[in-house]
Amino acid sequence: MSAVSQPVFIPVEQYLINENDNPSGIRHEYVNGVVYAMAGASRGHNRVTNKLALRLGTHLEGTPCEVFQSDMKVGIRQQDDVRFYYPDVQVTCVEETETYYNSSPCLVIEVLSESTARKDRTEKLIGYQMLNSLQEYLICSQDTPIVELYRRRTYWQRERFSDNQTFLLESVNLELAVNDLYDFLLKD
Repeated sequence: MSAVSQPVFIPVEQYLINENDNPSGIRHEYVNGVVYAMAGASRGHNRVTNKLALRLGTHLEGTPCEVFQSDMKVGIRQQDDVRFYYPDVQVTCVEETETYYNSSPCLVIEVLSESTARKDRTEKLIGYQMLNSLQEYLICSQDTPIVELYRRRTYWQRERFSDNQTFLLESVNLELAVNDLYDFLLKD
């Protein structure tokens, strides 16, 4: 009979020290004392992420809002629930004071992979909802022109958009066409 290994619990302060000074380049997410290494991203994942970040950055230029990609954490602290995630894209429109993470994004975007889809749709959806600042959570497929949008205004009910449809990111007042995000998939 083999023993089941128990997770090692790390205090949040130790996680932040280790993560912020990590020379290996491997990123780790943190959920209530447990640390999870993150996997690399595929070509499709990077294409969708870059298109979203570029469109958001261009649209928000000259405003107080800033766009961050996957190297900036989001910190969530609500009573005894402490989490740090690395979303693929995030937008914050308030001045953030921490060097390595934001705590008040208005928009968070995750691009799904087979290994992250369940976590992005469940654990992270619940975690991000704890942020009082968050207005929208967008989940994008990396290999199919489908996006799922969750809004605080609609009590986090899922809206689904696919090819030939557009959707409005109300948090930043930006309309996007699904086909524009996935043009690399739709080419003949």
